[in-house]
Amino acid sequence: MRNKNNQSILHQISFKLINCKGQSLAEFAVITAMMATFITTALPALSNVMESGKQQKSIDELDKLLLQAKNFYETTAALEGRGRLPGQDKYIYPVGGYNDLESLLLDLETFTTYTNEDIGLKWVSVFGKDNPKALMPDGAFFQDDEIRPDVDDDGVIKCRNCPVGRETGTDEWLYLFSNEELISPFQDGHYIYVVIPGGNTGEDVTAPRLCVADAENPRDLHKIIEF
Repeated sequence: MRNKNNQSILHQISFKLINCKGQSLAEFAVITAMMATFITTALPALSNVMESGKQQKSIDELDKLLLQAKNFYETTAALEGRGRLPGQDKYIYPVGGYNDLESLLLDLETFTTYTNEDIGLKWVSVFGKDNPKALMPDGAFFQDDEIRPDVDDDGVIKCRNCPVGRETGTDEWLYLFSNEELISPFQDGHYIYVVIPGGNTGEDVTAPRLCVADAENPRDLHKIIEF
Protein backbone atom coordinates (compact mmCIF):
# COMPACT_ATOMS: atom_id res chain seq x y z
CA MET A 1 0.00 0.00 0.00
CA ARG A 2 2.82 2.35 0.91
CA ASN A 3 4.50 1.64 -2.42
CA LYS A 4 1.34 2.47 -4.32
CA ASN A 5 0.98 5.73 -2.38
CA ASN A 6 4.59 6.58 -3.00
CA GLN A 7 4.20 5.86 -6.70
CA SER A 8 1.09 8.04 -6.80
CA ILE A 9 2.89 10.92 -5.08
CA LEU A 10 5.88 10.57 -7.38
CA HIS A 11 3.56 10.54 -10.38
CA GLN A 12 1.90 13.75 -9.21
CA ILE A 13 5.23 15.45 -8.58
CA SER A 14 6.52 14.28 -11.95
CA PHE A 15 3.39 15.60 -13.68
CA LYS A 16 3.73 18.97 -11.95
CA LEU A 17 7.40 19.22 -12.91
CA ILE A 18 6.69 18.32 -16.50
CA ASN A 19 3.76 20.75 -16.62
CA CYS A 20 5.88 23.50 -15.03
CA LYS A 21 8.70 22.79 -17.49
CA GLY A 22 6.27 23.09 -20.40
CA GLN A 23 5.01 26.43 -19.15
CA SER A 24 8.56 27.71 -18.69
CA LEU A 25 9.49 26.79 -22.23
CA ALA A 26 6.35 28.40 -23.56
CA GLU A 27 6.97 31.55 -21.54
CA PHE A 28 10.59 31.63 -22.70
CA ALA A 29 9.46 31.35 -26.31
CA VAL A 30 6.99 34.22 -25.86
CA ILE A 31 9.58 36.40 -24.15
CA THR A 32 12.12 35.67 -26.88
CA ALA A 33 9.60 36.59 -29.56
CA MET A 34 8.74 39.82 -27.72
CA MET A 35 12.41 40.72 -27.41
CA ALA A 36 12.91 40.13 -31.11
CA THR A 37 9.95 42.41 -31.78
CA PHE A 38 11.33 45.08 -29.48
CA ILE A 39 14.74 44.92 -31.14
CA THR A 40 13.22 45.04 -34.61
CA THR A 41 11.04 48.04 -33.78
CA ALA A 42 13.82 49.81 -31.89
CA LEU A 43 16.36 49.70 -34.69
CA PRO A 44 14.69 52.34 -36.89
CA ALA A 45 14.27 54.62 -33.90
CA LEU A 46 17.90 54.15 -32.93
CA SER A 47 18.96 54.78 -36.51
CA ASN A 48 16.90 57.99 -36.58
CA VAL A 49 18.52 59.15 -33.35
CA MET A 50 21.99 58.46 -34.74
CA GLU A 51 21.21 60.28 -38.00
CA SER A 52 19.76 63.19 -36.06
CA GLY A 53 22.91 63.33 -33.97
CA LYS A 54 25.09 63.38 -37.08
CA GLN A 55 23.01 66.15 -38.60
CA GLN A 56 23.32 68.28 -35.49
CA LYS A 57 27.07 67.64 -35.36
CA SER A 58 27.43 68.70 -39.00
CA ILE A 59 25.37 71.83 -38.42
CA ASP A 60 27.63 72.71 -35.49
CA GLU A 61 30.64 72.37 -37.78
CA LEU A 62 29.01 74.62 -40.37
CA ASP A 63 28.56 77.23 -37.65
CA LYS A 64 32.27 77.03 -36.92
CA LEU A 65 33.02 77.67 -40.60
CA LEU A 66 30.78 80.73 -40.58
CA LEU A 67 32.37 82.07 -37.40
CA GLN A 68 35.89 81.78 -38.81
CA ALA A 69 34.77 83.29 -42.11
CA LYS A 70 33.38 86.27 -40.19
CA ASN A 71 36.72 86.71 -38.43
CA PHE A 72 38.51 86.49 -41.77
CA TYR A 73 36.18 89.08 -43.30
CA GLU A 74 36.72 91.53 -40.46
CA THR A 75 40.49 91.04 -40.50
CA THR A 76 40.80 91.59 -44.25
CA ALA A 77 38.55 94.64 -44.00
CA ALA A 78 40.95 96.15 -41.47
CA LEU A 79 44.12 95.19 -43.37
CA GLU A 80 43.02 95.58 -46.99
CA GLY A 81 40.39 98.27 -46.78
CA ARG A 82 37.55 96.01 -47.89
CA GLY A 83 36.46 92.72 -46.39
CA ARG A 84 36.59 89.53 -48.42
CA LEU A 85 36.02 85.83 -47.72
CA PRO A 86 38.31 82.78 -47.92
CA GLY A 87 39.12 82.04 -51.55
CA GLN A 88 38.14 85.49 -52.78
CA ASP A 89 40.90 87.27 -54.64
CA LYS A 90 38.89 90.44 -54.05
CA TYR A 91 35.41 91.09 -52.68
CA ILE A 92 33.97 91.51 -56.20
CA TYR A 93 34.96 88.00 -57.37
CA PRO A 94 33.02 84.78 -56.78
CA VAL A 95 34.31 81.52 -55.40
CA GLY A 96 32.56 78.72 -57.22
CA GLY A 97 29.91 79.05 -59.87
CA TYR A 98 27.39 81.58 -58.52
CA ASN A 99 27.05 85.30 -59.03
CA ASP A 100 23.66 85.78 -57.37
CA LEU A 101 21.71 84.34 -54.46
CA GLU A 102 18.67 83.39 -56.52
CA SER A 103 20.62 80.91 -58.65
CA LEU A 104 22.19 79.39 -55.57
CA LEU A 105 18.87 78.90 -53.78
CA LEU A 106 17.34 77.37 -56.89
CA ASP A 107 20.09 74.78 -57.16
CA LEU A 108 19.97 73.99 -53.45
CA GLU A 109 16.37 72.83 -53.84
CA THR A 110 17.56 69.77 -55.77
CA PHE A 111 21.10 69.40 -54.44
CA THR A 112 20.51 66.32 -52.29
CA THR A 113 23.57 64.29 -53.28
CA TYR A 114 27.21 64.94 -54.06
CA THR A 115 26.89 62.86 -57.25
CA ASN A 116 24.98 65.68 -58.96
CA GLU A 117 27.58 66.69 -61.54
CA ASP A 118 25.89 69.83 -62.91
CA ILE A 119 25.58 71.43 -59.49
CA GLY A 120 28.63 69.84 -57.88
CA LEU A 121 30.97 71.47 -60.38
CA LYS A 122 29.87 74.87 -59.07
CA TRP A 123 31.08 74.16 -55.54
CA VAL A 124 34.53 74.36 -53.99
CA SER A 125 36.04 72.08 -51.34
CA VAL A 126 36.74 73.84 -48.05
CA PHE A 127 39.86 71.94 -47.01
CA GLY A 128 40.85 70.53 -50.40
CA LYS A 129 39.24 67.69 -52.33
CA ASP A 130 42.40 65.53 -52.04
CA ASN A 131 43.08 66.33 -48.39
CA PRO A 132 44.03 62.94 -46.87
CA LYS A 133 42.31 63.81 -43.59
CA ALA A 134 39.04 64.85 -45.22
CA LEU A 135 38.88 63.31 -48.68
CA MET A 136 36.17 64.24 -51.14
CA PRO A 137 33.86 61.21 -51.60
CA ASP A 138 34.25 59.14 -54.75
CA GLY A 139 31.87 60.27 -57.45
CA ALA A 140 31.80 63.92 -56.36
CA PHE A 141 32.63 66.79 -58.71
CA PHE A 142 33.76 69.59 -56.40
CA GLN A 143 36.68 71.81 -57.35
CA ASP A 144 39.68 73.25 -55.56
CA ASP A 145 40.01 77.02 -55.41
CA GLU A 146 42.80 78.61 -57.45
CA ILE A 147 44.38 82.03 -57.18
CA ARG A 148 43.25 84.41 -59.92
CA PRO A 149 46.35 85.80 -61.68
CA ASP A 150 46.86 89.55 -61.65
CA VAL A 151 47.63 89.41 -65.37
CA ASP A 152 47.15 86.49 -67.77
CA ASP A 153 49.69 85.27 -70.34
CA ASP A 154 48.39 87.75 -72.90
CA GLY A 155 48.88 90.68 -70.58
CA VAL A 156 45.18 91.08 -69.82
CA ILE A 157 44.48 92.23 -66.26
CA LYS A 158 42.51 89.54 -64.44
CA CYS A 159 42.65 90.85 -60.88
CA ARG A 160 43.01 94.62 -60.56
CA ASN A 161 44.37 95.86 -57.23
CA CYS A 162 44.00 92.44 -55.63
CA PRO A 163 45.78 91.79 -52.30
CA VAL A 164 49.33 90.63 -52.85
CA GLY A 165 49.30 88.16 -49.97
CA ARG A 166 46.14 86.29 -50.93
CA GLU A 167 46.18 82.48 -50.96
CA THR A 168 43.93 79.72 -52.22
CA GLY A 169 40.70 79.18 -50.35
CA THR A 170 41.97 75.87 -48.99
CA ASP A 171 45.11 77.46 -47.53
CA GLU A 172 43.11 80.30 -46.02
CA TRP A 173 40.59 77.93 -44.43
CA LEU A 174 43.35 75.71 -43.06
CA TYR A 175 45.08 78.76 -41.58
CA LEU A 176 41.84 79.79 -39.87
CA PHE A 177 41.57 76.36 -38.25
CA SER A 178 45.26 76.03 -37.40
CA ASN A 179 45.60 73.19 -39.93
CA GLU A 180 42.93 71.14 -38.12
CA GLU A 181 40.41 70.11 -40.74
CA LEU A 182 36.75 69.76 -39.85
CA ILE A 183 35.59 66.28 -40.76
CA SER A 184 31.96 65.54 -41.52
CA PRO A 185 30.33 62.94 -39.24
CA PHE A 186 28.82 61.32 -42.33
CA GLN A 187 30.72 58.63 -44.20
CA ASP A 188 30.25 60.46 -47.51
CA GLY A 189 30.24 63.95 -46.04
CA HIS A 190 32.62 66.69 -47.13
CA TYR A 191 32.54 70.42 -46.42
CA ILE A 192 32.07 72.63 -49.45
CA TYR A 193 31.36 76.30 -50.05
CA VAL A 194 30.66 79.05 -52.53
CA VAL A 195 30.99 82.82 -52.29
CA ILE A 196 28.60 85.15 -54.06
CA PRO A 197 30.58 88.28 -54.91
CA GLY A 198 29.92 91.74 -53.58
CA GLY A 199 29.93 94.75 -55.81
CA ASN A 200 29.90 98.50 -56.38
CA THR A 201 31.81 101.05 -54.31
CA GLY A 202 31.18 103.84 -51.85
CA GLU A 203 27.69 104.02 -50.39
CA ASP A 204 26.39 101.53 -52.96
CA VAL A 205 28.83 98.77 -52.03
CA THR A 206 27.38 95.32 -51.37
CA ALA A 207 29.19 92.69 -49.29
CA PRO A 208 29.86 89.14 -50.46
CA ARG A 209 27.76 86.26 -49.19
CA LEU A 210 28.99 82.85 -48.11
CA CYS A 211 27.24 79.49 -48.26
CA VAL A 212 28.79 76.45 -46.59
CA ALA A 213 27.34 72.95 -46.86
CA ASP A 214 27.91 69.29 -46.10
CA ALA A 215 28.09 67.20 -49.28
CA GLU A 216 26.07 64.46 -47.57
CA ASN A 217 22.96 66.49 -48.41
CA PRO A 218 23.59 70.16 -49.23
CA ARG A 219 19.88 70.91 -49.56
CA ASP A 220 19.28 70.16 -45.89
CA LEU A 221 22.75 70.76 -44.50
CA HIS A 222 23.80 74.26 -45.50
CA LYS A 223 24.04 77.75 -44.04
CA ILE A 224 24.27 81.16 -45.65
CA ILE A 225 25.69 84.32 -44.14
CA GLU A 226 25.71 87.90 -45.45
CA PHE A 227 28.10 90.56 -44.14
